[in-house]
Amino acid sequence: MHLQLLLADITTQPVDAIVNAANSSLMGGGGVDDAIHAAAGSELLDECIKIAQSRRPGEPCPTGDAVITGAGKLPAKYVIHTVGPVWRGGTKGEAELLASCYRKSLLLAQENGIESIAFPNISTGVYGYPKEKAADVAVNTVRETLKETPGIKKIVFVCFDKENYSLYQSRIEKP
Repeated sequence: MHLQLLLADITTQPVDAIVNAANSSLMGGGGVDDAIHAAAGSELLDECIKIAQSRRPGEPCPTGDAVITGAGKLPAKYVIHTVGPVWRGGTKGEAELLASCYRKSLLLAQENGIESIAFPNISTGVYGYPKEKAADVAVNTVRETLKETPGIKKIVFVCFDKENYSLYQSRIEKP
């Protein structure tokens, strides 16, 4: 298994699952979350509403956690929604929470028989996580978690900008 890297739009990826950098309400938001909801259509929002309604009233999806839905009109079969941490200087457990996003997404994929998965650059947009630090956490966590997820055959980091692409490229090329 080797990690793949693309400079592309994650909503166009022909994989079993794409990961959504969701907000805690799961109802769509900005950045990749908005793009995924827009491309997937109303079916995705309907599933997210059902998940939100199954929780206690006012209880959001916890930061670092992940849930799975169908993918609506996307080429993928599933969307794994994970809530990344907001950067607060690096002293509030942000690295552990970000690692949990990648780990729980992969474990959820394994549980659901998903063999190929595409990740965006979680928390590096409006949540302000420094891109270099986020790339380190992402690549290291995915490599570690692969030992526990033998059913996953293909992992793609899909970068929307050249800066993230360059950061991930340098980390993926390291053994």
